Amino acid sequence: MTVPYADRPSWRRVKDQPQDNIRRRVAIVGRLGVYPMVRLSLPARRLLAYLALRRQPVARSLASAQLWPDVSDEAGRANLRRALWHVPCGWIEPVGDELVLDAESDLGRAHQVAAQALVGEPLGLDEIALLSNDILPGWHEEWVLSEQDAFHMLRVQALESACRTMTAAGQFGLAIQAGTAAVGAEPLRESAAEALIDAHLVQRNRYQAVQCFRLLAQRLDDELGVEPDPMLAERVLGIAPIQRRAR
Repeated sequence: MTVPYADRPSWRRVKDQPQDNIRRRVAIVGRLGVYPMVRLSLPARRLLAYLALRRQPVARSLASAQLWPDVSDEAGRANLRRALWHVPCGWIEPVGDELVLDAESDLGRAHQVAAQALVGEPLGLDEIALLSNDILPGWHEEWVLSEQDAFHMLRVQALESACRTMTAAGQFGLAIQAGTAAVGAEPLRESAAEALIDAHLVQRNRYQAVQCFRLLAQRLDDELGVEPDPMLAERVLGIAPIQRRAR
């Protein structure tokens, strides 16, 4: 879990640090990051990531149970208090028995961008780059796994849709960026490869289209023992479906 701040925790009582009006942000799409950068202990980092992922107030009992599922309730609550102690003042606000992240999360923006792409709006380079990353890659805790899977499929569908939208609009450079990101995320997804191939073919870049197709065919053969869709093969190669490579 690489983060853009020092890994070594600060044991100073961070609750005593003064308040300020700095705009705070927690990034969880891609690697974990907090801005402005601060020194955090591992429990504090996990807590900020957890709240940024939830994007809504979370009861203390639920947070402690999900973050520390293998300990007793009492130990989990103690761990949560310790984590809160190490979070700098102003990042998390207690509201009754709930914890509220007082910072922006890039996950909300990523969902907004994906929604735009799915209804046929074009994306810019920064937006394509945002959707080119998964949530907290390398994190394998139970509280993050389902969200990782759901966002992964959402971003792939959005990138594929953006590729088709921008191909139709003649924005070929952006279309290829979106299509390449979609195929990179799901190399066996034939519809994503087809969208990227179409972007190449519309530009009459047959070499890139054929290369993309052959790579898809190789992956499908290696992983599933099947061939690409025959209609796609005919469009790309102008011949009958290719024969599978000899094993």
